[in-house]
Amino acid sequence: AAMTEQVSYSGPQRIFSGIQPTGNLHLGNYLGALKKFADLQDAGWEGIYCVVDLHAITMPQPKGALADQTRQIAAAMMAAGLDPDTSTIFVQSSVRAHTELTWIFNCVARMGWLEKMTQFKDKSGKDAERASVGLFDYPVLQAADILVYKATHVPVGEDQKQHLELSRNVAARFNQQYDVPGFFPLPEGLIEGPGARIMSLKDGTKKMSKSDPAETSRINLIDDTDTIAKKIKKAKTDTLGDMPETVEEMAPRPEVANLVGIYAALAGMSDEQVLAEYGGKGFGTFKPALAELAVEKLSPITQKMRQLLDDPAEIDAAMAKGAEKANAVAEPIIEEVRRVVGFWQV
Repeated sequence: AAMTEQVSYSGPQRIFSGIQPTGNLHLGNYLGALKKFADLQDAGWEGIYCVVDLHAITMPQPKGALADQTRQIAAAMMAAGLDPDTSTIFVQSSVRAHTELTWIFNCVARMGWLEKMTQFKDKSGKDAERASVGLFDYPVLQAADILVYKATHVPVGEDQKQHLELSRNVAARFNQQYDVPGFFPLPEGLIEGPGARIMSLKDGTKKMSKSDPAETSRINLIDDTDTIAKKIKKAKTDTLGDMPETVEEMAPRPEVANLVGIYAALAGMSDEQVLAEYGGKGFGTFKPALAELAVEKLSPITQKMRQLLDDPAEIDAAMAKGAEKANAVAEPIIEEVRRVVGFWQV
């Protein structure tokens, strides 16, 4: 039940996005998220990017793993080109306003909206009754993550479009319920450019995933150059002959389409341009070229990431600075929210 917003939001344009601190980051995370964040930063967007550790605990975490994994993601963000001086990068739990706004939004959001979320159905499986309330409710936390900064844009993959719609509904309902037209923006998705969906190197119909038991299904950001080259050379293709000449010919060949997509995203080209260069050639020509390109683009990131992880003090200092910047944006907004809701003013 989306509501129409009569008065549009007139504040600054701002991007928000978060990455879960679970498992090893891979090429799909880099091309689908990290590289995009760095490109948006370079294009002059004001960006707020965080490691969403509050979201991570919707699933049980191994003892002591959370802080290390949070550091890994922070290192990857910095290695991929996010600059702590230009963008705001921080750890979600260090800004208390996220959880406070979530409770207020819990009283605005409707059970029916959350029951429609397909991700909850996928993650809770047959036993939804036993899933944690957090797993059911985390889209409301996501709405708070975005709106506590009054962010206007969110770079999202296809799988998160439904959650973005929920954020828009929550914002519109809050504005209406408390009679503050245009108070929160209705955030828009930024789905653009190549690399939006990188698939497994073993199965072109499945997304590249941190949780896939097969190491060869993904390229981890921490992989060394030999490992990257080996995994690409071993990547599954098909027996339908050489490289396709056109995008139409490529359509029924998901594994080949995935490798072409990876090449295009790394090189900043379109699929058409890649096929113009390699169409009709054998995989014996294309795969080594892709391996070389991947090594060239990824090894500086891998090196920088390892360097940062060897000196966690640099990561910690950047995250502390980011938390300070994020709090400076969120605090005045949450103060305004308290006033609008009518809480006791001390």
